[in-house]
Amino acid sequence: MRRYELVVIVSPDVAEDDVPDAVDRLVRQPVESGGGELQETDHWGRRKLAYPIQRYQEGNYVLTQLNMDPQKTGELERGLQISEEVLRHLLIRLDE
Repeated sequence: MRRYELVVIVSPDVAEDDVPDAVDRLVRQPVESGGGELQETDHWGRRKLAYPIQRYQEGNYVLTQLNMDPQKTGELERGLQISEEVLRHLLIRLDE
């Protein structure tokens, strides 16, 4: 198991109240089904993007810290890439 930090920008089409449900479906379930665990989730709220992504000027930023098997990260990232609710994501391994 390794520690990772994941930043996800969720589409502004998803209501603020529905962002935790989207994160649960897109991040928590794949991580836990792969034997990992979510340590912390921090919803930063809706913020202006530095540049337009698709047709959006804003996005809902969510920072999560998680532990998971390095071989399972590909599955998590594939799920985030094909989701229409996710504008961008960045998964970083934390060195210990």
